[in-house]
Amino acid sequence: MFGYLQTLFQSLDYDRIMSTLSRVGAVVLCLSVHETAHGLAALALGDPTAKNLHRLSLNPLRHIDWLGLAMMFTAGFGWAKPVPIDPRYFRNPKWGMALTALAGPGSNFILAAACMLLVRASIATIPNPTLIEFLLYSVAPLSIGLGVFNLIPFPPLDGSKVLAAFFPDWLYIRWMRYERFGTLILFFVFVSGLDGNFVSRVMYWIYVRMATVFLPI
Repeated sequence: MFGYLQTLFQSLDYDRIMSTLSRVGAVVLCLSVHETAHGLAALALGDPTAKNLHRLSLNPLRHIDWLGLAMMFTAGFGWAKPVPIDPRYFRNPKWGMALTALAGPGSNFILAAACMLLVRASIATIPNPTLIEFLLYSVAPLSIGLGVFNLIPFPPLDGSKVLAAFFPDWLYIRWMRYERFGTLILFFVFVSGLDGNFVSRVMYWIYVRMATVFLPI
């Protein structure tokens, strides 16, 4: 039995295991920050719903949808549990929803910038290769990609709520009704490759430009 276990451990690909764990950690962190930002923005605008449901937390267990997490790794398209928002608390419901929606992608770009600044600080003091690799090659690009993806103006993504704020009320109501169908359409588009790797190309463009600002040359 001991010999079998020894052979099993020797056959494990530790680099692949560490890479997978790094990606899981990055996904969980980016999604948690994204959803918490929605809740904080809603609270700042007068909606305590997320706070009352204990969603103003970076605890990933409060935000992770396990099916959505699995889809992110298998299909490159996933989701977290959306933070509940009650627009009736907002002085202007349409713009309240738009600002709350923008907080999610905005937090992802801020997180990516913070990662690069931490890498810069690490390089300038005591370099930690494991930390640098995690922040620079896992968290930062994934966070930027999540921000870009959610800014696409198509329901149910955050960008659709920003676009909808400019619609007249009658069109706004109709637009929001199509949210339930949007996920299926987006899933088909991204899994089939019809998007032409749009998110990846925009993510790379933003990543490079952020790196020139926040990382040492």
